[in-house]
Amino acid sequence: MIALITGASSGIGEVTARRIAREPGAKLVLVARRADRLEALAASLGGDVLVLAEDLTDTGAGPRIDAAVRERFGRLDLLVNNAGAGWRGAFADVGTANLRRTLELNLFAVAQLTEALLPLLRESAPSAIVNVASTAGRVARPGSGGYSASKFALIGWSDALHLEEKANGVHVGVVNPGFVVTEGFPQTELLASPSTRWMVSTADKVADAIMDVAGGKAERYVPRGYGVAAGARIFAPRLVRRVLGSQAGAAMKTSVTADD
Repeated sequence: MIALITGASSGIGEVTARRIAREPGAKLVLVARRADRLEALAASLGGDVLVLAEDLTDTGAGPRIDAAVRERFGRLDLLVNNAGAGWRGAFADVGTANLRRTLELNLFAVAQLTEALLPLLRESAPSAIVNVASTAGRVARPGSGGYSASKFALIGWSDALHLEEKANGVHVGVVNPGFVVTEGFPQTELLASPSTRWMVSTADKVADAIMDVAGGKAERYVPRGYGVAAGARIFAPRLVRRVLGSQAGAAMKTSVTADD
């Protein structure tokens, strides 16, 4: 299996690379901006690993990555679109500029790379694309409107892309993590309380979910219980708004999350 993982320099992307590397005969393409982190990861994995330091918002990144993968491996079985980021803040404070930069990375950069690699994925069929979205792509919280908008859009685009590419042998699925413990985000507060501990998962479980979706599943939530929240948003929207409204004060604190 030839697998390409974006955002592979840390967090979910790094753990996913390690998980896929355990598959028999796996060969990896690691993509992120931080070349030093990618090189260190590649060295620790051993085997046949291609490292590509790229900024995916650069319109030329997709064609360069496609050319490098074709030259090295000649095929691509799995594309994991994991790189992304979110900048928190109320819309009245951060405005359209925040919405635009979040969509640029979480939607358009993903689409650009996928567009560049889609011919190779078709040639390599059966193949798969796994887009790492978020539970925030089903349920929006105060202070994260830009992030949610980008992930809602990513999920909708993924659903349509699957229907378009199924006949070409390319499966497209989505993984929706909730709160995940990573190097930069230990989730200490949530883990400290028994009432919120269940809400937190690990990057290893997200990596397992990515493998499930790569194998043909349409969508996975991590933890699985978050699917209940997504269903409640459809069937009891007023209740969900009431519950999430109580979090408004805390959510207005500006912060950033990233996995690139």
